[in-house]
Amino acid sequence: MVLSALLPPPLRPRNPSQPPISAASVHPRTAPLRRPGCGGTTGLALRCRLVIRALDAAQPFDYESRASELLDRRSKLKIGIIGFGNFGQFLARTFAHQGHALLAHSRSDYSDVARSLGVSFFRDPHDLCEEHPDVVLLCTSILSTDAVLRSLPIQRLRRNTLFVDVLSVKEFPKNLFLQLLPPDFDILCTHPMFGPESGKNGWAGLSFVYEKVRIGDSGGRAERCRRFLEIFEREGCRMVEMSCTDHDENAAEIQFLTHTVGRILAKLDLKSTPINTKGYETLLDLVENTCSDSFELYNGLFMYNKNSTELLERMDVAFDSLKKELFGRLHDILRKQLFEFDRKG
Repeated sequence: MVLSALLPPPLRPRNPSQPPISAASVHPRTAPLRRPGCGGTTGLALRCRLVIRALDAAQPFDYESRASELLDRRSKLKIGIIGFGNFGQFLARTFAHQGHALLAHSRSDYSDVARSLGVSFFRDPHDLCEEHPDVVLLCTSILSTDAVLRSLPIQRLRRNTLFVDVLSVKEFPKNLFLQLLPPDFDILCTHPMFGPESGKNGWAGLSFVYEKVRIGDSGGRAERCRRFLEIFEREGCRMVEMSCTDHDENAAEIQFLTHTVGRILAKLDLKSTPINTKGYETLLDLVENTCSDSFELYNGLFMYNKNSTELLERMDVAFDSLKKELFGRLHDILRKQLFEFDRKG
């Protein structure tokens, strides 16, 4: 009878919805002990009651850890990259580093490169679309975007898939998306204002321009868009929300002008000299940076940004004005010298 009185009372069955109890989270508690057959208490004896004292105590099944892992998985995206060339691979490295699941398709076979980056490569776009990516990211050239988008079997995608582009022009892909994609598809137009060369040491401080063209408010679609933009925020990009129209107006001067000047200088076949100045070194760097991009990119900046034509005309006017100013001063000097010579004669 004494032994049975000292044993702790039987534990009630644990509710399966409650977390399990670990030995590290209990402590002994003293309580009055009744002697069998006696109506009063005779003293205090040690009775073990299991009481949770620390929520972060080690447990056979850590619900807090499981919840954290589940939340982390839900924050990851399945991104299908269409056009896995130099720029697509450049973005994929950072996407993979952040833990997103990546799929890729390209006309050329980049399966070896994809494998090294942890990307699933598909030669057939039908196979990629049947994987139902959350995001379809177009990393094609400007000139091929129309044909590539028309060739995609979008009927195999989920009806609310998010389409994103990273082209250097913005009104063109925006209008193309609105024309070709069903109304249930979400559209986000973006332009990372950097590339494999300027972003090779990280994206911190570099500009990322975007416009939420069409983002639904049901089924977590706004949250999906936010998570995609968060990829660039986490890398320290300067996030700039701007309309596609305003982007193209600004980009004509920022980008097309830079490429035009660089290619004009390249036509001069400039060479390094033993007495280079800092300014001349800057010009040589400009030639190298702009001409390392394909002429197809430069041509796309011209053909698909209506502001580029106006900029070329302004450049012609500015160059003519500069020549007139130079020749005008030259003529003034020549006339002055001629008149002085006549007076002396």
